[in-house]
Amino acid sequence: MIRDAKGGPFTWLLEWYVARKVRSAFRGVWVRGALPSADGGLLVYANHSSFWDGFLIHQVARAARWDGYAMMEEANLAKYPFHARLGAFSVRRGDRRSALESVRYAAGVLRREQGAVFVFPEGELRAGGGPLGRFKRGVEVIARHAKVRCLPLAIRYAFLEHEHPDVLLEVGPTHPPDDLGRFVTELSFAHARLSEARSTDGFACLIRGRASVQERWDSVRARSSRP
Repeated sequence: MIRDAKGGPFTWLLEWYVARKVRSAFRGVWVRGALPSADGGLLVYANHSSFWDGFLIHQVARAARWDGYAMMEEANLAKYPFHARLGAFSVRRGDRRSALESVRYAAGVLRREQGAVFVFPEGELRAGGGPLGRFKRGVEVIARHAKVRCLPLAIRYAFLEHEHPDVLLEVGPTHPPDDLGRFVTELSFAHARLSEARSTDGFACLIRGRASVQERWDSVRARSSRP
């Protein structure tokens, strides 16, 4: 397997680059629900619908003050090895021996201070914002092996009332390790609730991005109307 390679000047440079990319691409990242502490380890499982997910979860971890890591398909991590500098480590699907090694590695990462591991249980990118795909059992196996709290996180990229797209996050309740059905139910509920949002009302701004033309114009009007 490919292990993470966090730390050092190259990681710092990548973190700066990722933060800049996210802030320049989106109006903001908005969250509904509380992001908990990662004390004792936190397994975060999310839907996978965009290229941006890898960069986004890194920024979410930083905003939440987690020591964030992510499980990534080995072929993709080998193709884009810079992700290891951001905390990615590999899993080789279809290879039981390699998968067990990755599970054990994930459990070790979760024992680190404020350690949080992100997994995408659908096992593939499903663009378009449609229904969730079938979950792989890896998320259940990691949770049971590591004995940590689990957190469902739904992600949605949406053009709402502004020029630039927004990223909406729905944080579900943490729960203990359980069978796969519990993971499907919790993330499906968060995903369905998030799909109904038509604005950022009720969300808190986690990361401020690019102001829209509308917002800049409203700011100018507000200043010009002051006595």
